Amino acid sequence: MKVSLKNVRLAFPNLFEAKAVNGEGDPRFSASFLMDPKHPAVAELQKAFETVGKEKWGAKWPQVKKELELKDRTALHDGDTKAEYAGFEGMMFVNAGNKVRPLVIDRDKSPLIAADGKPYAGCYVNASIELWCQDNNYGKRINASLRGVQFLKDGDAFAGGGTASDDEFDDIEEGAEADDLV
Repeated sequence: MKVSLKNVRLAFPNLFEAKAVNGEGDPRFSASFLMDPKHPAVAELQKAFETVGKEKWGAKWPQVKKELELKDRTALHDGDTKAEYAGFEGMMFVNAGNKVRPLVIDRDKSPLIAADGKPYAGCYVNASIELWCQDNNYGKRINASLRGVQFLKDGDAFAGGGTASDDEFDDIEEGAEADDLV
């Protein structure tokens, strides 16, 4: 089931190059999306969990739901569990990943590449995810696949992201020698 996350904060973006988590498993594209607990997407995600859960587990869903919530096995998590990371405390977050590179676009829907410097950790984005149920030897979960990310607006960068602005530099006169500038 597809879900749109509007105006959420981006964290841990691996949008342009697939990476293995802690060097283990298959490389994946991934990101976390932070939102206030009152953000409309929280209720939308909980409603979507109901829909996909009932489709997958039918009459067993109420019991499976209790197990998933008790063991924190849905794509929506309490940010206080990762409070050591900037921006997570007091928030909710969704982790999403995919083996296939997601669509990454700017506000005007033009494609973005890593060299563009956006989206970056700490900016605000719109994201498209798809929820799916897992029920195998690794356990039961409701996971999120990352489909696409659209840069929305700048935010305070997490951990050294972002680029310099031109007002951080002096004007250099035409013909000035490099030694004169020291």
